[in-house]
Amino acid sequence: MQQITIRGIEPEIEQEIRRSAKGSRKSINQVIKEIIYREFKKHEAPASSLKELAGGWSRNEAAEFELSIKSCEQIDEDMWK
Repeated sequence: MQQITIRGIEPEIEQEIRRSAKGSRKSINQVIKEIIYREFKKHEAPASSLKELAGGWSRNEAAEFELSIKSCEQIDEDMWK
């Protein structure tokens, strides 16, 4: 696959791309590829990992879920006698 170099991106746009990559825990390259696919293919870029196919939680979402099921982890010893 060929490489493309992009020069002259406005600093504000570069920062948005970097923020998007960090927030979604993706590489800058992946974020830019997804932008390009949306523009030219009019659909999402092919998933490059199972996480993208199945979805993923942010750390906050995962922590929230863990907290919400905490009560389910309690073992009732009397039930197992």
